[in-house]
Amino acid sequence: MKRALSLCLAFTLSALFPLVAAAESLTDENVRAFINTLKDAETLEDDFDKLNQELPDVDDGSEMPDFSSIFSDSVAKMRGHEAYDRMEEIVEDHGFDSMEQWGATGDRVFQAWMAVEMEAQHPEMAREMAAAMDQINNNPNLSEAQKEQMRTMMGGATAAMENARNAPEADKEAVRPHMDELRTVTESDSSY
Repeated sequence: MKRALSLCLAFTLSALFPLVAAAESLTDENVRAFINTLKDAETLEDDFDKLNQELPDVDDGSEMPDFSSIFSDSVAKMRGHEAYDRMEEIVEDHGFDSMEQWGATGDRVFQAWMAVEMEAQHPEMAREMAAAMDQINNNPNLSEAQKEQMRTMMGGATAAMENARNAPEADKEAVRPHMDELRTVTESDSSY
């Protein structure tokens, strides 16, 4: 069960984002600017911790988060908090016109990133997801309600994977040179 839940969570987190905004493709400059904002945002860790404590925790784990707009949603949640103003300064320092533009760019960067990751791992991911679904369905220690909840989560992960595959080729090409840096900055940055 732990393996199935871990796989479900891993696929959920890795299968992000349908295209959110703008007809223009990402550029190398957009991607670099986005990554640099994440690096600089690490200086706001205390502000983000405070913000997270103030936000009501409504996630009971039964619904899939909407990964299609995770950065845009973060911007909306931050509005009105002092962290918003400080983050806005960082965003503008890196050439974004607004927090909304930054959020939409982040959504696209992550959609393209996950699409590239999935291209490299697709056959293995599909097999692992099928095996995880079998483990859920055949686990005698899970109630039918628990199985249904896990099936729903797996279905959401599958849908998110499909959406990530729709990343424009130009966006994927802009992100490819930055894959290692994206991994590094997101592993060290737990604010988002």
